[in-house]
Amino acid sequence: MLLDQYLRKTFNRKQGPKKDSKFKSVAKAFSWRVLGTLDTIVISYFITGELKMAFSIGSIEVFSKILLYYVHERIWERFTIKNHAHELERSDSVPA
Repeated sequence: MLLDQYLRKTFNRKQGPKKDSKFKSVAKAFSWRVLGTLDTIVISYFITGELKMAFSIGSIEVFSKILLYYVHERIWERFTIKNHAHELERSDSVPA
């Protein structure tokens, strides 16, 4: 009950239109990762028929997905910075 009240207060703070708190974003990230891992475990169990193997696959998947997400974000960051730099160059140039 106490945790429920704390979470309700935390999530219902007024921070402007469509802006989540950092705590809510972290909570959503963790809950999404847990849900994704449970999905992998269930699918692995259906394919292999072995609970131990399914949990092994799920436990490896957690770390591989975190690593892949980090690499993915860094690659996108490079493209975002390059595109932003090109937009600045174009806006600084004077048309002839």
